[in-house]
Amino acid sequence: MTRDEAWQLVTEWVQSPQLRKHLLAVEACMRYYAALYGEDAETWGLIGLLHDFDYERYPTIPDHPLQGERVLAELGVPEDIRYTICSHANALQERYPRRSLRDKVLYAVDELSGLVVATALVRPTRSIHDVDVKAVKKKMKDKRFAAGVNREDVVRGAEELGVDLDEHIGHVIKALQATAGPLGLEGTAVASDD
Repeated sequence: MTRDEAWQLVTEWVQSPQLRKHLLAVEACMRYYAALYGEDAETWGLIGLLHDFDYERYPTIPDHPLQGERVLAELGVPEDIRYTICSHANALQERYPRRSLRDKVLYAVDELSGLVVATALVRPTRSIHDVDVKAVKKKMKDKRFAAGVNREDVVRGAEELGVDLDEHIGHVIKALQATAGPLGLEGTAVASDD
């Protein structure tokens, strides 16, 4: 499956602009980590782009991601890609344990990318370029902020990946900065009080 074919599938299945942006954010993070580890950025990016494509139709585990996995199998997507996508669901760990580096990265960036994006959106400039590790960690402590983000998954993701949480947050910020435009995170000019 090409990136264009994957995006076509996403636009067919996903109507929510926020979910589409989430898929783009996770794609960017997967590509960033693939480059960092010398892996195949195209394959890793496809995984990020497709990991939640079935969520609107099947929001309950195990239907998500298993219904999506079935669709991807019918489209000829290789088993190892489908496995990684299924491995990001904690409830499926007995059947799809995170074994590979790729599995662990997908899990590690999924929730964290949402927290980083939310942090950017509440900045006065609405820019990912104004976000740093300290700001994300401060927002992470506030359980009411981006309440849908599972903080335990964020911490566990960095642990499973074997990366310091601050370092991991920094990588995700950099990944999202590289794709700020499509995510709507380039920001706006803010009048100065000076």
